Amino acid sequence: MEALLVSTGVVALAEIGDKTQLLAFILAARFKKPLPIIAGILLATLINHGLAGALGVWITTVLTPEVLRWVLGASFLAMAVWTLIPDQIEDDETRVATRFGVFGATLITFFLAEMGDKTQIATVALAANYAAPLWVVLGTTLGMLIADVPAVFVGNKLAERIPMRLVHGIAATVFAVLGVATLWGAGERLGF
Repeated sequence: MEALLVSTGVVALAEIGDKTQLLAFILAARFKKPLPIIAGILLATLINHGLAGALGVWITTVLTPEVLRWVLGASFLAMAVWTLIPDQIEDDETRVATRFGVFGATLITFFLAEMGDKTQIATVALAANYAAPLWVVLGTTLGMLIADVPAVFVGNKLAERIPMRLVHGIAATVFAVLGVATLWGAGERLGF
């Protein structure tokens, strides 16, 4: 249950102001069809984070526990820094929509926008950290939906009212705490 809750919270915070949330704003403003956009976000995230979770599990089979601890700790600390850097959305990621419809455009653009994104890398690290990759993927997907579904419904009005610096600071702090705890071996003492 911890894997689900931590994954949900970390990704929901990290997603605020992320390029995929900006993409949700843009798609919602352009198409005004929330249900196919939400369905596309859900499927794209499940596929993308499912692959990331599988990579996280695989990593645990090729690295020794000691090396894995240092890699994960450093990854979480890097995520803390990366979270403080605001994302920009590229126009190419929104042009796909004219060819594949609302659902298809959302599915494709969200999947591609998540490749190498901080939430995907966080999913890899969380899946490697916890022995429950399914709960991690469900948590990171839920976190994406918590951040992106409101963006679909309220668009830029919400973005203007959220203190992005504060949210990014909180997310960075959570990643930093996870990194330090991992480096100190907290997972071993807690049984994961």
